[in-house]
Amino acid sequence: MSPIRQFQVTFDCADPERVARFWCDVLGYVVPPPPEGFADWDAFDRSLPVERRGASFACVDPSGVGPRLYFQRVPEGRVVKNRVHLDVRVGTGLVGDERLAVLRAESERLVALGAVVVQVLVADGENESCIAMRDVEGNEFCLD
Repeated sequence: MSPIRQFQVTFDCADPERVARFWCDVLGYVVPPPPEGFADWDAFDRSLPVERRGASFACVDPSGVGPRLYFQRVPEGRVVKNRVHLDVRVGTGLVGDERLAVLRAESERLVALGAVVVQVLVADGENESCIAMRDVEGNEFCLD
């Protein structure tokens, strides 16, 4: 059996395109090309039955290294803490005050995109500080 080398992360959400575009901005991801025969995703979406329009959206790492992110509309809202969350690594290789400054600067950029800071966790260890945040629909993630 060969090892699995690719996977996607799926988000349940109310507005798939909005959440996908937020994560594109966070991670530097891009929207993949539309299916063959469609000029853009809007044209593809219009080809779907009304009840399926806007039901999903995706984004990909332009380098092809990171996982595909898939966003699917669900009827229920988020009610409890996520069991899985993304850690966005921005302070890699930095320590102490320099690391915390980079984390804070990135959190300010993400707040401007619609994220919310939940908690700033400052630890004594060199690489233990992080900032807990929520995306535009309340899904938890961490900057570390």
